[in-house]
Parts: sequence; structure tokens; C-alpha cells
Amino acid sequence: MISAVIACFVIGYLLIVFEHPLRLDKTVPALLMASITWALLSLGHMDTFIHSEPHSLKETLLYHLGKTSEILIFLIGAMTIVEIIDLHQGFDILKDLVTTKSKKKLLWIVCGLGFILSAIIDNLTATIVLVTLLRKLVVDKNDRLWFVSMVVIAANAGGAWSPIGDVTTTMLWIGNKVSTLMLIEKLIVPSLICMAVPTFVASYLPAFQGKLNETDLDEEESKNTQKLLSSRTILILGLSMIVFVPVFKTITHLPPYLGMMLSLGVVWLVSEYIHPEEDFNEDKRHLYSAHKALSRIEMSSILFFLGILMAVGALESVELLQNLAEWLDKIIPNREFVAIFLGVFSAIIDNVPLVAASMSMYTLPLDHDIWHFIAFSAGTGGSMLIIGSAAGVAAMGMERISFIWYLKKITWLAAIGFIAGCGFILIEDHFLGALFH
Repeated sequence: MISAVIACFVIGYLLIVFEHPLRLDKTVPALLMASITWALLSLGHMDTFIHSEPHSLKETLLYHLGKTSEILIFLIGAMTIVEIIDLHQGFDILKDLVTTKSKKKLLWIVCGLGFILSAIIDNLTATIVLVTLLRKLVVDKNDRLWFVSMVVIAANAGGAWSPIGDVTTTMLWIGNKVSTLMLIEKLIVPSLICMAVPTFVASYLPAFQGKLNETDLDEEESKNTQKLLSSRTILILGLSMIVFVPVFKTITHLPPYLGMMLSLGVVWLVSEYIHPEEDFNEDKRHLYSAHKALSRIEMSSILFFLGILMAVGALESVELLQNLAEWLDKIIPNREFVAIFLGVFSAIIDNVPLVAASMSMYTLPLDHDIWHFIAFSAGTGGSMLIIGSAAGVAAMGMERISFIWYLKKITWLAAIGFIAGCGFILIEDHFLGALFH
């Protein structure tokens, strides 16, 4: 029956990897994979374990559902706050800050914004916001593809050093593998290097030379854009409440999803009573309500995470992943190289299950160096292919970026950033660490 469980997982994985050629939403195989793997465990009357201690199948299932739900509730809360900000046009304030017509300057501005925003509102949301911004600033489609692709690299790098910047770092944080302050301290510099090196190289490419094309249409649109009274208030409140979540966890020692629920409640409360327009009335309330924000959340993404995390939980419950860890330790004694391989594979395979598997593979203490390395590697390695990260997939969908075009034009830039960041971590851990200790 173990063979059947593994086969189900591998087939489901392949369907997820090839979702675009198959034209099949990756949520479908994820949900099927999760339910079938657990069904096989039940039908096979297999022994299940939690932290290497035997438990009944029902207890094990509820344990993994609970751990998965912590992540999903956190994501739903964060995504709802971001959608409320967007409904009140809070992100339009950021658009007004960009005035340059130089392609090189704009490249550094949007990459810098991507790096910072992704650490606050997550890399997926930051990418969506900046793609929207670039549509207003860069008229030429070919030029815009370059900018959007570089935003993907910057957003993934920025998400790696923040506990709320990427799903994988959130998983490690909620799973008590990394703490907020140590994650920031260890990864902010290599993440900055991962963003800055490819941006510096790209700034000398022909695509980022010269000035942007200006059109009267864009200027007219910017003049006609309606400004809301609530934009600035909701933007500052929303971002502040998201940033408050790690503080809440540190003070109360409660799980992060409770802090996110508190933050959502506060933002929701304010959004109910604030007046976005001068002539605001009850008939317009639904346009800015949290109910509308909830309806805009991509539930397919939430269900995908549910499916993939529960499927990984099934493998963990029969200790397959622990056995894999022992095997990897034998053939690759250096865990840092295992972390680098995870980063490379995350460009091909979704990084969520990779990190979920790594969390089950190693029983290491909080803030062990390998957890920080895995957070960086899985978070930034996905930039090497357009389908390797949630940010990349979002950009691909919004701008119709070709897989082959990205592979030819951008992959090498993402790779040098990834290698530079990994190199810094290795130097810091082995040479600088030995020097100062």
C-alpha cells in the first residue's frame, strides 16, 4: 500500500507540474491527491505516526488538518486585508510616487518597491500591485514584459526574509522552525543581494536603456482617476495591521493566525464606518465592503494549499519523508547542498510541498541555520522559471508571458541572483562565523 500512496503522490505532482499543457487547474490534482492518499492509508490499515509516536489514523488526520488550517486561516486573513486596501484604492498612492521616465531608474524603483512590499504584503500581492502599476507607466508591451519579469525576481527575494512575505517562510514561521527577528537578521542581506545583483546586470541591458514612451492617453487617464477619501487611511491601517501580526505573536506567544484574525477584525471594523467619497451613501457601501473583498479572494489557491499540504501530511504520517531525509543525509552529507537543491527544484516543482517535506525531514531546533537556508533557497529559487513561484504564475497570467521567452531572457538573471545569495550565506556561515566565533 505504501507503493500506491507514493504512486498517487507522484502522479498528482506531475499533473500539477504540467497544469499549463494539460489546461488543468492545479487545484484539481492537489485535492484528489490529498483525499486519495489518506483513503489509501485508511484502506490499507496502515500505522500512522506524529513526531515518531504511533497514533490512530483519525488523530493523525486531525493533527495535520489543524496544522494546515493555521496556515490557511492566516492566508485568508492577509488576502482579505489586501483586497480591502485595493477596494479603497490604497495602492494607487504608490503609483503617484513614480514620476521618472528613465527606464533604468524605473527598473530600480519597481524592483525596490517589489522587495519592500513583498516583505509586508507577500510576494504574490506585491507582484499583482506592481504589474498594475507598470501597466500605467510602461505602454510598450515588450518593454513591460522585461519590467514585470524583474519584479518577479525582486518580489520573491523580498518575500524570503519576512515571515509574512512568502507562503513557505510563513509555513516555517508558523511551524516554529524560524523566529521573526532571526529570519530577518539572517536573510535580509542575502535576499537584498539576490535582488540587487540581477537588477544591476539588467540595468545595462538594451531593454532598460533610454526613456519610456509617453502617450497623451496615459496622462489623460491619470488625470481622470478618481481619488477616494479613504485611500491613505486604509493603506496605512492595513499595512500596519499586517506588520502587527509578528509583534502579536512575540507578545502573546499565540499562533500567528490569531493575530491575523485580530488585524482583519480591526481593518474590517474601520472599513464599515469610513466614508470613501464625499457623497457616500448606503447604496455604495457594498462597493467598498469586506464582503466584496472576500469575494475577490482566489479560493482556488487556498484549496490548492489545502490539498498539497494534506497530501504531504499523509506522507509524513507514515514516516516516508523521515526516511527520505535519512537517505539524503547518506548520499549528500552536507545539508546546505540539500537546501540549494530544494531551491533549484522549486523552479520546477511548487515550493510549498518542498518546504512542507523539508519540515518533516529534519528534527532541528528553532532558528537552526539550515531552516534559514531553506527559507531563502525555496523562496528565491522559484524565480528561475516563470512557473516556479506564485508571483511568477500571477505575472504570467496577467501579462501573458511566454514560458520560453522567460527561459531565454530572464532565467540566467534569476540564477545569478540565486547563486550570489547562496554564496553569501555559505561564506557567512563558514568563514565569517568562524572568524567571529
